[in-house]
Amino acid sequence: MRSIAWTTTVVAIGAALALPAGLAFADQPTSYLPVALTESFDEVKARMEAAKPEVMQRQMNLLEERYDLSDRPMEGVTATRGKAIQDGVRVKLPEGVTWSDLAAMTPEEIKAKGLWPKGFLPLPHPNHSEGGMVFPQFHIDEINRQEGRDLTRFDMDLDLPDHLLPEYPPAMFLTTRKDLGDVSRGQVVTIMNYHELFNGILNPKQLEGLRLLVTPFPQQQFNQTEDRRSALPSRGVTCFDCHVNGHSNAATHLVGDTRPQELRHRLDTPPLRGVNVQRLFGSQRALKTIEDFTEFEQRAAYFDGDPVIAQKKGVNVLDRGSQVHFMAEFQAILDFPPAPKLDLYGKLDPAKATRQELRGERLFHGKARCAECHPAPYYTDNSMHDLQAERFFEEQMVNGRKASVDGPIKTFPLRGIKESPPYMHDGRLLTLADTVEFFNLIQGLKLTSQEKEDLAAFMLCL
Repeated sequence: MRSIAWTTTVVAIGAALALPAGLAFADQPTSYLPVALTESFDEVKARMEAAKPEVMQRQMNLLEERYDLSDRPMEGVTATRGKAIQDGVRVKLPEGVTWSDLAAMTPEEIKAKGLWPKGFLPLPHPNHSEGGMVFPQFHIDEINRQEGRDLTRFDMDLDLPDHLLPEYPPAMFLTTRKDLGDVSRGQVVTIMNYHELFNGILNPKQLEGLRLLVTPFPQQQFNQTEDRRSALPSRGVTCFDCHVNGHSNAATHLVGDTRPQELRHRLDTPPLRGVNVQRLFGSQRALKTIEDFTEFEQRAAYFDGDPVIAQKKGVNVLDRGSQVHFMAEFQAILDFPPAPKLDLYGKLDPAKATRQELRGERLFHGKARCAECHPAPYYTDNSMHDLQAERFFEEQMVNGRKASVDGPIKTFPLRGIKESPPYMHDGRLLTLADTVEFFNLIQGLKLTSQEKEDLAAFMLCL
């Protein structure tokens, strides 16, 4: 029984919370979370802790079925601070089928034969029916060390192995002080060190904005109420708990803008690098400014987009004219990492690039049609596009997630892309090689093996 887990129908809520029968109506969907609880915190914690091994084993079985999770780094290719970038296609093919076989088929044939690779289906949350913020263990350990604030959940852990996640801590670059390089000095920026690191580099408004970005505020799973998912009452989470150092640590969540629960997308935390050149925020919400996004996150998205629950758990209502403005002003100076092979137009400098990288660039702007959505110099068109991946598979339930229609998704910038695995809005693609295979089928490109390698080599330069 899930007495306070998110539910998709009033019937489920009624059963889970032991509500009077008169409050449950058959097949009646609801957009709301339950507010009044009937099960004590100790009972919930004991039940969920007991279920955790089975929950995580089910998810790991899914990952092993879909992917090659081994640690296979590229030779000589690293992120800014030295973490190896993972190599090769990790999505497993159906038995007896090659990538060339699939590329020769129409979407209708792939769908009829059930040959769409499972790793190309939407990726469920570690426990999709429950959802919520989940952090990698290395970040949990670091925040505990610096602040004594515990981001451990008693009901689940992050599912992807560390070697498939971004570099930690990531480097941090500012558009206003490019001369300084990595301004984080190799540290995870928190409330404990932000002033020491940035006093004298930022102006007072930016410094206050950064303080707010590293200040813990109540959130759905981390708060003081009895329906939290932390063992002890929690001060909450910070913006930089997911967007660590203005980048990403691949913490996951479920988007707050969709109902019912089974259709909510798993969220792969995107970098905040380069938000100054972006005009849409949120994978599907299409919020028009970083101020809109900052305010929405604090008012409701921290609480699954439910303002009723936000009020219950301690919503942090920011002042638009000062606090939101200060936070946005800081976010707007977060820069992409250096790309020494690119010229001032965002194109490869022929004197610095290899022949393979130059071939990949020609493919990117030509046969592969990447540039139609990802034009230079920042490799985004600031629009949304519907890939219509549902052409290739039958609707199906997978670990509580209904693999169905994704709809239009924001075009994320590809500058610095090698440093922010996994890929796609829900993290279903583990490597750049996986993304090449995915789009080769989605777009019907029929790239050769050499062209796929060349294309990936170019994206490593961005």
